[in-house]
Amino acid sequence: MDAQSRGRAEGADPADQWVLNPQTGDYELRLDGGPPPAPPAPSVPRQRTPQAPGPRPGGPRERDPGPPDRDGDAAPDGPRDTHRRKRKQPQRSGRRKALMWTGGVMGLVLVGGSAFAYYWWDRLGGNIDTVDIGDVGSATVLGDGPANILVIGNDVRTGEGNEAYGNRDNVTGHADTTLLFHVAGDRSNATVVSIPRDLMTEIPDCETRESDGSTKTIPGSDGTTRFNESYGVEGRDPGCTMRTVEQLTGLDVDHFMMFDFNAVKTLSTAVGGVEVCLEEPLKDTSGGTKLDLPEGRSTIQGEEALSFLRNRHGLKNESDLDRIGMQQKFVASMMRRLKEDTLSSPSKLLDVADAATKSLTVDKGIGSPTKLLTLAKELGKIDLKNITLMTLPVVDNPDEPKPVTVVPDPVKAPQVFSMLQDDVSFTEVKKQQKKAKDKQAALLKGARAEASAVRVDVFNGGGPQGAAGDTVTWLQTSQGVSLSVKQGNAPAKVTRTQLVYAPDQADQARKLADLMGLPAAAMKPTAKAGGEAPMTLTLGPDFRGAGVPVSTPKKVDVPQSRADEKMCKG
Repeated sequence: MDAQSRGRAEGADPADQWVLNPQTGDYELRLDGGPPPAPPAPSVPRQRTPQAPGPRPGGPRERDPGPPDRDGDAAPDGPRDTHRRKRKQPQRSGRRKALMWTGGVMGLVLVGGSAFAYYWWDRLGGNIDTVDIGDVGSATVLGDGPANILVIGNDVRTGEGNEAYGNRDNVTGHADTTLLFHVAGDRSNATVVSIPRDLMTEIPDCETRESDGSTKTIPGSDGTTRFNESYGVEGRDPGCTMRTVEQLTGLDVDHFMMFDFNAVKTLSTAVGGVEVCLEEPLKDTSGGTKLDLPEGRSTIQGEEALSFLRNRHGLKNESDLDRIGMQQKFVASMMRRLKEDTLSSPSKLLDVADAATKSLTVDKGIGSPTKLLTLAKELGKIDLKNITLMTLPVVDNPDEPKPVTVVPDPVKAPQVFSMLQDDVSFTEVKKQQKKAKDKQAALLKGARAEASAVRVDVFNGGGPQGAAGDTVTWLQTSQGVSLSVKQGNAPAKVTRTQLVYAPDQADQARKLADLMGLPAAAMKPTAKAGGEAPMTLTLGPDFRGAGVPVSTPKKVDVPQSRADEKMCKG
């Protein structure tokens, strides 16, 4: 329930809700904006409400923290209906009257400010929609180490003016523009990866929560299908999109944020417009929208901003990939506007927060103003020059005679995933203290077993054909690992090579890592003792052959941009 439905007139300024009661001469806070109460019957003496003491120089007095928001977070302090300001008494001296008037006005400003803060905090909390995504994601806003946030652009067409982008019976929409926001463990840098909606990928089974509290398992795709079907099809919720991204990238996704078409309009307007630059005029010749921008610099907002982001006409190949490039520049320009202009203006900041939360759907882990504020503060620490934007490396789908869809680049996509998994920055950051990476690297420190004592089952989970057999032959004949066994194809593909072992097998794991050149990120210790059971080595797409070290690249040759790069030069 939002603030307006709790008895407050929409658009009312809380400072205007202090009403003079002509019967008592007191100012009373009326949150419903209604008239003062009728005076009591003459036969009953009027009982004045005891007045609470005001703030004192020694520090703020304790006060009721106010009602919690929908997720249990305490709201900022708010005024109570019983707070009143006494009228001036005529018998006091002029000096005393002046002091009383000044103190009363200051008290009204202080309490009115609290009323204003409470009003906005309550209003923002009422704006936010949350989805219970079950056991996927994290209950912590941002824990130690790297974090991954999925930003989903929902292409639902509901809302005034959106019919220009095509009618659609599906009122849920699909995952149209999707950004994976990877935040480094030391918060020194971030990487934003755009995932094309026409990417062909496997969608796993996902468990969703029904309105009655029950759970329902929605079957995954039969083979590969478009990525945008990971949301909205057959009842798939944002948790299904998170699971799809996890399977695709090998990363754990902590949270999601989902916006719709209307969010682009309201957000771009709230920040005062977003600056874009074009090398040549851009006009929608299809007649679907009225987009008509000149060459050079323009500031766009509202309907024009949405048309710009949705447009393909006039671009190089008129493809979704070209459009993604324009969207990344728009996002970078908006980020600069927020950081350089909006954050210094309280009024603009409130407008942006109101616009964002009205169009925002999130998981319960960040489903309150307090949690979103915590997240925003952490992300705000990252310098714009250390935020990299890129598109997931893809190639045309080889299974289509005339390619319309795309598939992950078999070489570059695993390299990008590997760098993200290892929390390797795509920018030059002078100082990086990666605690999570140091902890992972520590797994390679310690005693080593003899090669003859290493027991391991080898699976092929995405490596070259015959990789498992070739590796076992190499281990047995040239490395002395006689207890290695070929197990063929893995039950499921992996995004990178991994070695799963028990705590009492750590010395064997370190020895095998030395022999095969496995990076620390490939080490996957379990909690249970292994005993005589063998370790499990699953070869992924990063495995290039027996005897060739498996390592994480320090950089990858893909088009990139930085959030501090201005579209308009000069």
